[in-house]
Amino acid sequence: MSVFLGTHQNRLDAKGRVSIPSAFRTTLRTLARAGEPLVIMRPSHLHPCLEAWPSAAFSALARPLDEVDIFSEDHDDLATALYADAYPIDADKEGRILLPETLRAHAGLTEHVTFMGLGRIFQVWDPDAATRRREEARQRARRLTSGKTAASPAEGSA
Repeated sequence: MSVFLGTHQNRLDAKGRVSIPSAFRTTLRTLARAGEPLVIMRPSHLHPCLEAWPSAAFSALARPLDEVDIFSEDHDDLATALYADAYPIDADKEGRILLPETLRAHAGLTEHVTFMGLGRIFQVWDPDAATRRREEARQRARRLTSGKTAASPAEGSA
């Protein structure tokens, strides 16, 4: 099974291009389907970062939308949230991708970016925000694996 592993940092150039880490490019090539973009990039619903979905995984993400009445407001909202800010991205021959300005703004990306592998997808973060996110995730995971439920930040400070 091909998955995205590890955390990698790369430089974002003035044009908004960044090299996908070589290990991630290898995984993307393994998962690529002919005629489809290398990856679908979209803003995260939960975090100030970008999500990078291989085409097949993005299709699976969108599949439940087929069960919602196409003429309903729910369908319209879900389709807008899923597709309106999603961009098909292909890499150039150097393995660089161009991140659209709207995506860079959502994640607060400037000079450096951090790629975080999450198994079937990867995320692109501002390095400082990525460090905070990994620490928060570790703390919550410790609580989850110790049999306790994760407390909200407000509960943790009481």
